[in-house]
Amino acid sequence: MTTTPNRRFQHTSHWGMFTAESVAGEVTAVHPHEGDSDPSPMLGNFAGSVRSRSRVTGPAVRRGWLENGPGPTERRGSDEFVSVSWEELTELLSRELRRVVDTHGNNAIFGGSYGWASAGRFHHAQSQVHRFLNQLGGYTKSVHSYSLGATGVIMPHVVGTHSQLFERSTSWDVIAEHSDLLVCFGGVPIKNTGVNAGGSSDHPTSGALNSFRDRGGKIVSFSPLRDDLDGECDWISPIPGTDVAIMLALAYVLASEGLHDRAFLDRYCVGYERFEDYLLGRSDGVPKDSQWAQEISGVPAATIASLARRMASGRTLVSVTWSLQRIKHGEQAPWMGVTLAAMLGQIGLPGGGFGHGYGSMNEPGMAPVPYPLPTFPQGRNPVADFIPVAAISDLLLSPGEEFDYDGRRLTYPDIRLVYWAGGNPFHHHQELSRLRRAFARPDTIVVHEPYWTPMAKNADIVVPSTTSLERNDLSCTRNDAVLVAMHQVVPPFADARDDYETFAALAHALGFGEEFTEGRSSQQWIEHLYSQWRPAVDADGGNTPAFEDFWADGHYRMRTQDSLILFGEFREDPEENPLGTPSGKIEIFSETIESFGYDDCQGHPRWYEPEEWLNGQRAEQFPLHLIANQPKTRLHGQLDHGAVSQASKIFGREPIRLHPAAAAERGLVARDVVRVFNDRGACLAGVVIDSGMHPDVVQLSTGAWYDPLDPADPDAMCVHGNPNVLTPDVGTSSLSHGCTGQHVLVQIEKFDGDLPPIRAFDPPVLLTR
Repeated sequence: MTTTPNRRFQHTSHWGMFTAESVAGEVTAVHPHEGDSDPSPMLGNFAGSVRSRSRVTGPAVRRGWLENGPGPTERRGSDEFVSVSWEELTELLSRELRRVVDTHGNNAIFGGSYGWASAGRFHHAQSQVHRFLNQLGGYTKSVHSYSLGATGVIMPHVVGTHSQLFERSTSWDVIAEHSDLLVCFGGVPIKNTGVNAGGSSDHPTSGALNSFRDRGGKIVSFSPLRDDLDGECDWISPIPGTDVAIMLALAYVLASEGLHDRAFLDRYCVGYERFEDYLLGRSDGVPKDSQWAQEISGVPAATIASLARRMASGRTLVSVTWSLQRIKHGEQAPWMGVTLAAMLGQIGLPGGGFGHGYGSMNEPGMAPVPYPLPTFPQGRNPVADFIPVAAISDLLLSPGEEFDYDGRRLTYPDIRLVYWAGGNPFHHHQELSRLRRAFARPDTIVVHEPYWTPMAKNADIVVPSTTSLERNDLSCTRNDAVLVAMHQVVPPFADARDDYETFAALAHALGFGEEFTEGRSSQQWIEHLYSQWRPAVDADGGNTPAFEDFWADGHYRMRTQDSLILFGEFREDPEENPLGTPSGKIEIFSETIESFGYDDCQGHPRWYEPEEWLNGQRAEQFPLHLIANQPKTRLHGQLDHGAVSQASKIFGREPIRLHPAAAAERGLVARDVVRVFNDRGACLAGVVIDSGMHPDVVQLSTGAWYDPLDPADPDAMCVHGNPNVLTPDVGTSSLSHGCTGQHVLVQIEKFDGDLPPIRAFDPPVLLTR
């Protein structure tokens, strides 16, 4: 494809639709879709990203692997790389895949490949690698996500579904019209709504909240961070990790003052009586009243009691962000949120009930499309082994060890080869020193990457991938009306190839090339996916255009299912529309979960004291509670080298926010560089002073590319500011093993030495032969 200077090309991304300008193979400007009411500033990271110095220019193999062959090694992350040809890479990689399968079996391959990759439906890295590995004979997989590891397991037991809590959540227009009060645990962080996995044509959250306020609606935000909710609200700043205790106290007021809806609980729920015994203290002698919650959370008892009465006096929606379940015992917050909403009796009513994830992504509150999405078929995985996604270090370090998961006893297989495409676990995963040691154990690590991310630097075989800007694709998502033609903006950079081309060459070398490609080129696959998608839309009266016309127009708008109410049909007729739980009802007490016998997740929601919190013993040594949340300036670690992300840095380091009192106690001022540390590790960060936060809380976003001072030392300080050198690598509970990376205790001190250079975006030493 020939690129014309200053010509605009339509494209889309996780941050929204846009048109891009390019000159000489580089994107020079992006312009948000004109129909987007609140475009994401993260689009600004695209300009200059294609020809970044961080790009992988061609196939590369770690020098030690090339010279000594596959095997465990501690040199990953610090070794040199050697440039090889595409032909040599295909031969080396196909031979290694065959060796591992023939010697150890297909379950010795971990096809993790967790991450957001591209917004495109065809050039979606995980779909590509999973199709390839399935046709190779299968692989050990991961289930659920770092964002929703606890919710994905607990909520099917409680309400019979997980995905519908987001896909068919109560719509923003219904909330704006009918709700009186939003009680938001974790706020509604607008920064997160800039993102949707398959792209977005609009970002309506800010407008919806403003419409809600204009009608007279009120918002209460429970969060240690004021900016977790933009605009007017009642901000309540509890000790982090104590939301469940606050919810229990709200429930106690409802129950003790007769404000709960017994008729709703009797008809639509099971197990409330067992829960009430715990709530009122009949089963354990501890009433979960407002005074009890005040001592745990720091929120005044009178504030809790008054709020409970407000909630019962009007149409109230209880919202729980995804962040609340990214902690130890994370299953409890969404479960307790549902229980509190059930006690109010408004689940299934317009503007009332429960919401999970408002402000966590640009999906909850958005109207879904009623059609299946065009999807590149992955086939069937013959291997039964799997892990919860956040257990990767356990998997690699503990082959043959048994573990609990959702009522089952499973075993970690012996992984010899890790195949990763479209993700960077050094953003997602906790306790990076342990992850580094885990990645030293397999024989071979293969990574497809456009950039020299930390994951690429810790690989043995690095496959240079194109970015979405360098290829055609089509994109849509389940909660956005627009199918988008993603037009190639620039030619492929250097010697980068589409993942599809790489896997097609490998599949041919391994003897199943025709099965993988089905005789189609990339463009033919895109047209094929479009042709498979059309009939369902046309049957609904959609009148879709021919592919050529769609491609020329650039997008097609579908019908959406508007004005949804979560569990509205269930409320209307619970016998005709039962939930997918054993009882068909909301399970406030779950006999299934109780039967598992887990000490850390029992049969109804309850308060478990955290390990990392300000009222615990660890706080005596590490007195600041760090919130490791999602950044405002990028999606996870994607395009951290982009202009918007880089503009937020302080002397090249990720910014860390401190309350003025915490800064003054340590003699710190704005733009100081500090050492953030605990007994797991340390990192450098740049100080921002912010009074809009709990005095004993600091905030350091995830996603700064991991940059160890000594790349050969797994325990080295990260000089760039990645908080996952600090976070504990433990699961939420025996039920789900979800990610707990949101909270960690730390200490902070001024860094007075010479600032070490930032090398996160530099390629490794690359040798030629």
